[in-house]
Amino acid sequence: MNTRTRRLAVAVVSAVLLPLALTACSDDGGDKDSSASAGSDKATATGTASDPAAGMDQPFGPACASVPADGAGSFDGMAKDPVATAASNNPALSTLVTAVKKAGLVDTLNNAQDITVFAPTNDAFAKIPKADLDKVLADKAMLTKVLTYHVVGQKLAPKDLESGSYDTLEKSKLTTSGSGEAYEVNGASKVVCGDVKTANANVYIVDTVLMPKS
Repeated sequence: MNTRTRRLAVAVVSAVLLPLALTACSDDGGDKDSSASAGSDKATATGTASDPAAGMDQPFGPACASVPADGAGSFDGMAKDPVATAASNNPALSTLVTAVKKAGLVDTLNNAQDITVFAPTNDAFAKIPKADLDKVLADKAMLTKVLTYHVVGQKLAPKDLESGSYDTLEKSKLTTSGSGEAYEVNGASKVVCGDVKTANANVYIVDTVLMPKS
């Protein structure tokens, strides 16, 4: 093969192989871009899925700030115990717990399933004149009537409180109203720490004791 023929052969081979090489390089780059994009999408999806606040409702209200950060009386701790036991670990509900014990309702509340409890704070009980409160605490039938009026036989989410009327264990109704993080029961008792979870109940801590009409 003379020199001119050899040069022509080299030119032909180069003309054939160069486009193939360029195509291969382009394909590799595309795969890397796709992989990077997929990795980015995966990271984004994982980040959203692992966000602990995503899709989860949390306790709300000014009185929630006084709940211990950890231990049995914390939100996580109360979520592990049935409602009467959970309440006993919250110092702000000590008067309610005393009343529940006097009425013999500890087992009733702890063994109930899927209930909502509107739990008056100690300050709520303090609004009642002492002589009247002592009279109620000494009358088991009356005390039971008052306490069971604070319990609804289903779990209520905050959205259920926006405008509702619910049967209580006392056999009469209570009403709820509000929106966002501001709710009232019977138009007077304000929810000061709402959507607290226990093992068997949703709890809404209120600032006024609810009294049945009859």
